[in-house]
Amino acid sequence: MKLKREYVTRTAGDTQGISTAFNGILESNKHAAFVADCLSRETTPESIVAGLCAGNDEHIGVLAADVERILNQLRGIGALDE
Repeated sequence: MKLKREYVTRTAGDTQGISTAFNGILESNKHAAFVADCLSRETTPESIVAGLCAGNDEHIGVLAADVERILNQLRGIGALDE
């Protein structure tokens, strides 16, 4: 899976977002920004969680739930190419 090509990530100051000409801008937190960066290329949910765990002291279950929530939000707006 990856972001559809019409969706791009953008950073403005401390805020990262995902934008498209059709749906505006979605602001994100640091986990969502990491997920969006991972989705710039083909990846899997498991790879995203593993990447988050590598630089994070949070419990894997918490990170996996965050990734799933973020992916579901992106699915909900049709931003994922699966």
